[in-house]
Amino acid sequence: MYEKDGEKYFIVDEHQHFWNARPDNWVEGRENLAKGWIDCFYGYHQLGPPETHWDMEKYQRWTVDDYKHDVFDEGHVDVAVLQSTYLKYWYKEGFNTVERNRQIADAFPEKVIVNGRWDPREGEEGWRQFEADHKKYNFKGVKVYTAEWIGDSRGYKIDQPEARDFLKRTQDLGIKNVHLHKGPTIWPLDKDAFNIEDVDHAATDFPEMNFIVEHVGLPRIEDFCYTAVQEPNVYAGLSVVIGAHMYARPKFFAKVMGELLFWVGEDRIVFGSDYGIWEPKWQVEGFIDWQMPDDEAFSDYPRLTTAAKKKIMGLNSAKLYDIEVPAECQLPAPGTTADEQKQPGEELLIDAGLAAGSQA
Repeated sequence: MYEKDGEKYFIVDEHQHFWNARPDNWVEGRENLAKGWIDCFYGYHQLGPPETHWDMEKYQRWTVDDYKHDVFDEGHVDVAVLQSTYLKYWYKEGFNTVERNRQIADAFPEKVIVNGRWDPREGEEGWRQFEADHKKYNFKGVKVYTAEWIGDSRGYKIDQPEARDFLKRTQDLGIKNVHLHKGPTIWPLDKDAFNIEDVDHAATDFPEMNFIVEHVGLPRIEDFCYTAVQEPNVYAGLSVVIGAHMYARPKFFAKVMGELLFWVGEDRIVFGSDYGIWEPKWQVEGFIDWQMPDDEAFSDYPRLTTAAKKKIMGLNSAKLYDIEVPAECQLPAPGTTADEQKQPGEELLIDAGLAAGSQA
């Protein structure tokens, strides 16, 4: 956990990867697409503080030991959720598959959740593979990449009949968290395929599912906010929001955070570092230190309290994924102080937990 000024923060990083973009994984005849993809990622990488930049060789593929150092040893992360993105049109074994992400989960089983992935354009064969993977790994969520290229298709909408069928089947399996990439494009994918216009239809029709919109639809922040404000099961994923903007574009970052806090609220915003596009350490530390600028241009935006930062940095995702949060990182129950907070066992602990009080 991360501690600052006497406050303890339970950090859940809900958007990470463990990819392989080395040349030996490029599909023959499509090397330009594979190279262009990772080169575009590397351009985003440069938006972080200079001292955090990697060389390209590490950026294309890093090790389990690198991951441990960057995420758990230095990055303050308590639990990580790895999202699967296949891109087999130009990566032989896939870019960031369940199997590859499982290397991290197998190394750190108590600290890592791996989400599955499906694509309705793969039909019954694709669904059978997802079911088999779920039986093996017991997914708690799926990553949906509507702009991925498959054959002649360069994208689909989550509200199309085939996708809705897959959503229904996913719900029937007991999986409730659906992560959608809806934000900045990565070459050579098409920007329009990341449009968020299909999200509200799906969210309305599947109210028991949670739709975590990664990258909050950027640059379409207003479109996202006006969708999320009417759909209580739509969440704002801060991956890219923090990594690409908090350091490089601080005024734009303040605007985006202001819109999210005003329209969506602190209970439906979740932290994601987008590792390895950026490391989590500077994002965690920077966000917990961050305050809305004291400027007239930002005067109508809500301010971030310590409680709100705790929710965004971990507690909200912990609820989505049923992750147990240490007592010292929880928020006080309504109507109590931190010293009177109700703990497991239905007892109130007083005197720093050394004596038990009366039943709540």
